[in-house]
Amino acid sequence: MDDLKRADEIVVASINELTERRGFGKMASSHPPNFQAFSLTDDAEGLWVADDDGRIIGFAWSWVCGGLWFLAQLFVSPDRQSDGIGNQLLGKAFAHARMRGASVKALITFAFNNVSQGLYIRHGLFPRCPIYMVSVSRHRLAFRVAEPRLHLEPLTAKSANFDELASIDIGALSVSRGKHHRYLLDDGTTSGFTIRDGNDCAGYVYISDGHICPLAVVRPDLMGPAFAATLSFAASGNSATVSAFLPGTSAPALKAATDHGMRITFPMLLMSSRQFGDWTSYLPRNPGFM
Repeated sequence: MDDLKRADEIVVASINELTERRGFGKMASSHPPNFQAFSLTDDAEGLWVADDDGRIIGFAWSWVCGGLWFLAQLFVSPDRQSDGIGNQLLGKAFAHARMRGASVKALITFAFNNVSQGLYIRHGLFPRCPIYMVSVSRHRLAFRVAEPRLHLEPLTAKSANFDELASIDIGALSVSRGKHHRYLLDDGTTSGFTIRDGNDCAGYVYISDGHICPLAVVRPDLMGPAFAATLSFAASGNSATVSAFLPGTSAPALKAATDHGMRITFPMLLMSSRQFGDWTSYLPRNPGFM
């Protein structure tokens, strides 16, 4: 557990070195490694560090839900990125996938990180779907929201119907993510909601400090109204900005975002060993959680 702080330092340094080199400026900042700690407790085989004489110089972290193995993070200290450490960490991570019997391997990386994409392609993970980080000032958003067709109702660990959430996830992603719902519902910084179409459950969404997602709906045609309803709710909050990750295949979500004044901040890319999930019905939380 003590290694996670140093691992986070490597993640921040590696991301900022890449984004500054590509003209985006510094984009990463340090955060408590809560989800990493949860994953370490849940399945310790998914976390690996590269150690050189007592100093951590690289970090790989993956998690598994059902048949899906997801590489949440793989980073090497910027001064050691030409030493083959990434390949060794990836080998350990893939061993985790084989150990858990995963039928699909996937990850989300920066669309402008051509070196990493080449590494993943050589190991059988191919580009599938662009994912765009979008954001807008909450005050600007507040002037654009209209009365939503759908509405949000609070979701708590005590009130949650986990069978219903599992059904939504299986429809959108082909796997249940029950343990991750429990993680989010126990996280004091995140608020969960069911998205309601009258009395019917149309999906779910989580919001944390103005960041929307994950969001999933039972049918693709509900994505636009569900995202608009979530933006309307977020506009009444206290966060300075409202943001989300939107798959490029989700035209209704992208249209709702632009209609509400959101702009693309940076592009990312979903890569996987084969096609999986319906990315018109699911918006990922971030590149680590998916």
